[in-house]
Amino acid sequence: MSLRFDEYRAFDAVGLAEAIRRKELQPHEVLDAALDRLQAVNPQVNAITYLDEAAVAEARQAPAAGPLGGVPYFIKDLHAPVRGMPLTHGSRLFADQRLDFDSETVARLRQAGLRILGRSASSEFGMSPSVETALAGPTRNPWDLTRIAGGSSGGAAAAVAAGILPATHATDSGGSIRIPAACNGLVGLKPTRGLLPTGPHRGEASHGLSHEHAVTRSVRDCAALLDATAGPDVGAPYFTPPPAESFLALLNRPPRRLRIAFTSHTFRQQPSHPECEAAVLETARRLETLGHVVEPGAPDFDAGALSAATGLLLLTGLAAQLRAREAVLGRAAREDELEPVTWEAIRLSQKVTGVDYASQFTRINQEVRRIGRFFQTVDVLLTPTLASPPLPLGTLSTQALSLNEFQQAASAFCPFTGAFNATGQPAISLPLHWTAEGLPLGVQLVGRFGEDATLLQLAAEIERAWPWFQRTAPL
Repeated sequence: MSLRFDEYRAFDAVGLAEAIRRKELQPHEVLDAALDRLQAVNPQVNAITYLDEAAVAEARQAPAAGPLGGVPYFIKDLHAPVRGMPLTHGSRLFADQRLDFDSETVARLRQAGLRILGRSASSEFGMSPSVETALAGPTRNPWDLTRIAGGSSGGAAAAVAAGILPATHATDSGGSIRIPAACNGLVGLKPTRGLLPTGPHRGEASHGLSHEHAVTRSVRDCAALLDATAGPDVGAPYFTPPPAESFLALLNRPPRRLRIAFTSHTFRQQPSHPECEAAVLETARRLETLGHVVEPGAPDFDAGALSAATGLLLLTGLAAQLRAREAVLGRAAREDELEPVTWEAIRLSQKVTGVDYASQFTRINQEVRRIGRFFQTVDVLLTPTLASPPLPLGTLSTQALSLNEFQQAASAFCPFTGAFNATGQPAISLPLHWTAEGLPLGVQLVGRFGEDATLLQLAAEIERAWPWFQRTAPL
């Protein structure tokens, strides 16, 4: 008996695993439902760039063991090695790269029983908040195929919003989990720095700016995936310990009464789109009805300086990655192997001196300390996730714009997320608002460092009061 799409989509990942354990569903039914949906809609959204037929065959034979046993899953095509699968970073320069090991996070996802079937689309090296690559083409938003799906985890978010998967892997170095979650009406958590492993291929991932987790339709999937992956790996440079109790169990209890600040203005004191402002104000009112103390407020720091400093670190890291790739290839990279914005950014970053590079850490520390002082007085900060609804495709093209044009457009679109990669704090985007045109808009909740559990408890409390699970893209 086959599982109809409407039946499949009625489950989140935890629900699918529970139904498989109770033998209400067979693992092959769930696998076939995901593959059927992939075949039906991926030509429209272009979310999945690689399906591993050997992994599909293996999934048909493997027992459905583990807390998420039998649930299909894809890994973003950035940062995360999967044994035998391509890892292109969304770039033609890496199109033929395959690695022979799993990252620790991927290994833990396998141990939880997830069926890892292939790769979801990423922008080139994760640079853009829209996935529109020369390698794989544009990823389209299932809510409106003329709009961006966000980035750099746009493929992951589009796959979930399109109903291919209930949840899937994503990464975030400046908002790349939260941005596509907001664009696609999903939950997207960037965990606290050090909560998840980064090895064995990376130590301090992008100087602590880079994080891994997932985009999901439910808060409990977000928590269950965190339970599956949290904790240090061997040789980790540092780690943030998970709570003694599982994240999933903690969702059964509401958070303490929290002091929550909110702002709809950017950290450079610029207004956001009226729909984004409306989303924040309505969420603030809802939080008050839940008994929390809610008042206007925002950290006082130099957002421009912090963004420039973290951007320089990320781009010089990219230049180092290019050098390593050239050593593997035994030749210099060609301009036609990289997108124009990427090529321009790397050429500029190659001119950065060691002294200039090291100086950025002092500036980052100054601004991060200022943000930290603000969180001594509040538990949570509420902002829009984005400064506008999802943009038309092409607006953030790394192939058509100059580096300066691209940076200005990207900064205007997503000014709220990157600061919390620098601080390492947990931050989550929740789908609490849709525009008059029917486009999803996320709101961002930022917690104190290490208080992922509190943030998830608050998210679950909001989800129970104003559920969104049944609201799905019209694709």
